Amino acid sequence: MQRVTKATARHRCPWCLGSEQVLRYHDEEWGVPVHDDRRLFEFLILEGAQAGLSWSTILNKRDNYRKAFARFDPAKVARFGARETKKLMANAGIVRNRLKIRSAIDNARAFLEVRREFGSFDAYLWGFVDGRPLQGLRRSMKQVPACTPLSDAISKDLKRRGFRFVGSTIVYAFMQAVGVVNDHLTGCFRRTRLQTRPSPRSSAKLSRK
Repeated sequence: MQRVTKATARHRCPWCLGSEQVLRYHDEEWGVPVHDDRRLFEFLILEGAQAGLSWSTILNKRDNYRKAFARFDPAKVARFGARETKKLMANAGIVRNRLKIRSAIDNARAFLEVRREFGSFDAYLWGFVDGRPLQGLRRSMKQVPACTPLSDAISKDLKRRGFRFVGSTIVYAFMQAVGVVNDHLTGCFRRTRLQTRPSPRSSAKLSRK
C-alpha cells in the first residue's frame, strides 16, 4: 500500500491523510448529500458506534457492521431481540459495547417511527435545512466546530423521539458525513466539486411541524 504523504496528496482536508482507506472515504463519500434511508441509517449507527473511538477504527469494521446489522435494513434491525444481541456481543468484528449495540436496535425502531410520520427519514432530516446543504466556510480544522445550534436542535429532537447515542457532537459528525453540511475546508478540492454537483432529489418536506 502506498503511504499517503503531504507531498503526494492533492489539497485535501488534513484529517484524511492518515491512511488510504480514510482518504478514499474523504474523496468519495464524506459530505456527499445522502437521501437514501438505508444509507442514512447506516451512518447514524456508525457515527454512534464511533463515540470515544477513531473514525478509522469504524471504517475498518464497516463491512462487519453491514453483515452483523442486516446490511443496515432498519426494519430487520428493529426486530433484533435477545438472541441477536448475544450474537452481536460475541462478534469481534464490531465494537462490542452493549450500550451501543442496544442503542442501534432501539434507534432502528425510532427510525421506523420517524418514517411513519414523515414518509422517510430523508424528509425528516433534510427538512431541517429546507432540502439544501449548508456550506461551511472553514479555512482550517481549528475553525470546524464540534457542534452547532442546528445539531443541538436535531439532537434534542432525536432524543425526544427515543434515539440514543445522538448527542450534538455525534449529530454534527453525522450531518457532515451525509452532506447536510459541506465542511470540506475552503482549500480542499472536494469542496468546490460538491458545491457544483447537482444534488439528488430529496423528499424533504420544506415545512416542519
